[in-house]
Amino acid sequence: MKRKYLSMAIGGILLAPAAFVQAQEQHAAGTQATQLDEVTVTARRRSESIQDVPVAVSAFGEEQIKDLQASTVEGLQGAVPNMNIAQGRGSANSVNVFIRGIGQPDALQTFDPGVGMYVDDVYYSRINGALFSLFDIQQLEVLRGPQGTLYGKNSTGGAIKLTTKNPFDNEGGAVEVTAGDYGRLEGRFYVSGKLSDTLAGSIAGAKITNDGYVKDAVSGKRYNDDDTEAFRAKLAYQPTDNFSAVLSLDTTKQDAALTLGRPMAPLLQTSLAPAGVIVLQPGETGEWNRRAQTSFQNGEGQYLKHSGASLSMNWDINEQFTLKSISSYRKLKTKSYIDIDASEYELGDVLVALDQNQKSQEFQLHYDNGSNLHATFGAYYMKENVPSYQEAYADDLFSFLGGKVPFLRTIDDDLTTTSTAAFAHVNWEFVPTWTVAAGVRWTKDKKDYDRSTSTFWGAPFASLDGTVAFDAKASWTAVTPSISLQKEFSDNLMGYVSANRGFKSGGFNGRANTVYDTQHAKFDPEYVWTYELGLKGSSADHRLRGTATAFYSNYSDFQARVSQDVGTFPVLNAAKLNIKGIELEGSALLGESTTLSAQLGWMDAKYDSFEDFRLDPSYAGYDPTVNHDHVPFSPDVTARVALQHAFSLGDNGSLTFGGDVSYRSETWLSVDNRKVLSQDAYTLLGAYGVWDSPQLTWQVRAGVRNLTDKQYKTEGQEFASVGNIQTAYYGLPRNWYVSVRYNF
Repeated sequence: MKRKYLSMAIGGILLAPAAFVQAQEQHAAGTQATQLDEVTVTARRRSESIQDVPVAVSAFGEEQIKDLQASTVEGLQGAVPNMNIAQGRGSANSVNVFIRGIGQPDALQTFDPGVGMYVDDVYYSRINGALFSLFDIQQLEVLRGPQGTLYGKNSTGGAIKLTTKNPFDNEGGAVEVTAGDYGRLEGRFYVSGKLSDTLAGSIAGAKITNDGYVKDAVSGKRYNDDDTEAFRAKLAYQPTDNFSAVLSLDTTKQDAALTLGRPMAPLLQTSLAPAGVIVLQPGETGEWNRRAQTSFQNGEGQYLKHSGASLSMNWDINEQFTLKSISSYRKLKTKSYIDIDASEYELGDVLVALDQNQKSQEFQLHYDNGSNLHATFGAYYMKENVPSYQEAYADDLFSFLGGKVPFLRTIDDDLTTTSTAAFAHVNWEFVPTWTVAAGVRWTKDKKDYDRSTSTFWGAPFASLDGTVAFDAKASWTAVTPSISLQKEFSDNLMGYVSANRGFKSGGFNGRANTVYDTQHAKFDPEYVWTYELGLKGSSADHRLRGTATAFYSNYSDFQARVSQDVGTFPVLNAAKLNIKGIELEGSALLGESTTLSAQLGWMDAKYDSFEDFRLDPSYAGYDPTVNHDHVPFSPDVTARVALQHAFSLGDNGSLTFGGDVSYRSETWLSVDNRKVLSQDAYTLLGAYGVWDSPQLTWQVRAGVRNLTDKQYKTEGQEFASVGNIQTAYYGLPRNWYVSVRYNF
């Protein structure tokens, strides 16, 4: 089967310059197009055609995001080759992203993301609060592979860049209302305009609600819902041709019920006397009826408030030099109850509350000689403080003489991270049609961590109560270079080769609950070298456009959180991986009103080694159910085909119909490769229709996602050493919506 997909991918590479790219193009509804519009990206911190950038990048404009039927960044799932993006496990407000097999396997704040998230060039350091609502986005770009010589924070897997609308470029506004099943009701607005010749402003807002896709089997209460409010205000100032500044203020609030999954393995209770194991609930099998129960019965939910301010300033010093400053402050507060075992039993129920703040400063100096040389020099500073408070409730985990033993664990910890970096990148066309680009980054990450864990037992084990505390600090430095060689074969065809090194900081185990854990809490950084070969081309008439990329990554010191004994979760620099793959993207204008786009990703991610003491038969906790045959969140094949056709209605406007089919091969959802936390290959279908008025003043859009109501898993909780918890989370069922938009 793998050979079949590999043959398809290699054949696609040979055909790609005449066929495919991801950036679906926007053109006025009802008009007759003669060529695909050019797509401009800022992947290298300056505006360039996507076809000229020696980087694997996918780009989406505002209309393309709508055609994906995406209301948050999670809607990108399936639209980018070799990317896995899903709502975080058990959380209404976090996002889990893997690109080319690299991401963040554990959701705790003591781990750094493997994929960088940026909004208007500001780095968001936590996956909490990163499930962005796409309500005022100008463009969204996904960069695959290590980033660092051009970006504020280094990342090993890639970066997702969101650019919001500039008030000077988007005068006017829009109001949109959306309604759908499951109680979905959404309102969005955007207003922008010039306040004077030198000043422009905009405000945007969104209110997003739904009743939830999961229902309590007994009470009828709904879960997995949403209630989000988001607001952004921007003020742009341009007093002269050589200076501009943009001040941005934003805030997002979410107050949702629990996010419940499905227990896939038997839930177990440990009997202390008589010694033994009691099965509380068998693991579920077959189709899920989206019914669940929880031990939280007092209205506990998930709350988030995420706010920030940023100031971006640009000075054109002269014709060659431009200086840019990006200053930012962000504050994130969450209070989330999570029923990890997803049952009426109290085995792995937790409260996680964060109160994070982050400030950053970045300077960039750009040089352009107007001909064959461009250089970027930068300095970056970020300081993040993340105090958190956690409670773990497990009154059903232990029994004694037939009665339950109450159990409570409380955790206070505080993590401070200081990241300092300097980087440089030079792009030089040393002879006509040949360009070399080289960059280097120096990074120093320093972390200070304080932690106190208190455990409280009920009778007759109250004497076991105790507190474990420790504090630690460490710093890591890394030098990460990048280099690429690019050849323009013709006006419509280019190729490149590149090598990039990525670095992700080490840290301290945020689940260190025992004395032994605290003595082994530190883990080391991850590193990756990625080598890439790319080809980008278009037909002479610009009706066909495509890219083909082949890559190989050597990934070392993988930070794996494993489940050892009851309440013990060591973090191991366990593995070396090699990851290779092929990515094809493209679009074609068929006739005058039909656009075809497609993506295909093939990836072979393998562990060269995985040092796991639990697989040693001499170890007392030897667990033969664990294996490391598969890298999590790294399906072999991801593919999507989308088709769109527009009909002119003359004086009555236009109709556009579109649909897509996406495919994802078998995906493993936990580091331990437990079969119940895997998802077999599946296919999803979506369809939509759009009516635009003649002057594009009104738009009515209707669509359906997951047309065949396919049931599929997207995430998993694996805490097998605590009551055998193995919980799966599922994607959305079939759902429809209708939206009405007024542009002014």
